[in-house]
Amino acid sequence: MAVPLALATSILCIELAHGDNASPLPRPDHIVLVIEENHAYSQIINSPDAPYINRLAAQGALFTQSFGITHPSQPNYLALFSGSMQGITDNSCPHTFTTSNLGHNLIAAGLTFAGYSEDLPSVGSDICSEGHYVRKHNPWVNWQDSATNGLPATTNLPMTNFPTEYNTLPTVSIIVPNQLNDMHSGKKSEMIQAGDLWLQTHLNAYVQWAQQHNSLLIVTWDEDNKKENNRIATLFIGPMVQAGRYEQRITHYNVLRTIEDLYGLSHSGASTAAIPVTHIWRSAPLP
Repeated sequence: MAVPLALATSILCIELAHGDNASPLPRPDHIVLVIEENHAYSQIINSPDAPYINRLAAQGALFTQSFGITHPSQPNYLALFSGSMQGITDNSCPHTFTTSNLGHNLIAAGLTFAGYSEDLPSVGSDICSEGHYVRKHNPWVNWQDSATNGLPATTNLPMTNFPTEYNTLPTVSIIVPNQLNDMHSGKKSEMIQAGDLWLQTHLNAYVQWAQQHNSLLIVTWDEDNKKENNRIATLFIGPMVQAGRYEQRITHYNVLRTIEDLYGLSHSGASTAAIPVTHIWRSAPLP
């Protein structure tokens, strides 16, 4: 019997969105998401200045068609955290928002969230800048104590609070290095090297632990250097990931949608219409 056109179209859309060979979504015990700054894909991948990042790329899923949403920094961070730029087109400060966001949705689902900012002066600080810390790279603070979809100040933490006992990690952590260590500032020849070394120093022990403990690391960039159509590197590394290079076109909205779907969360903003990442997962994590 012929399949009605409307049904056939619906089936095709589902297959295009999720793929015939997509594995069931895993449920990591933890996700650690690191956001770097202002470098294009070709500046990072295969760069001799980023040996550690390229080792991570070789052992995980590297997205070759990953893109930031816009320029400058702040709206990209907001998009990744809330599925919306929130009408912001610059790096102005301060702002307060009440819309749906990843952190609140995790907590509402009985899970946990924390953001870790290097050089944040104190727990819950809402200062716009101090030293090499800048609030424009800390999206969750804009929902701190909001009446709707708000986050407690205890989710807004200095990097010094990042656990060394990794089994105590929140369900989802977001890490933002300071502007010297996120590849944002410094001598052009040294920015990538500094960011790469910082990642290795601060997260390599976690990466090794994660491979045995169902934990997922995501490394991405906010935007490119305005020379590659906002093409950036995005990496997923963990025991549930099938290593390889993947050509699925993704943006910050797809990354957000994927995290939401891994935990069965409601969707925020543009993540509702974004296609989640489904092709990189092992059918079963490595033992």
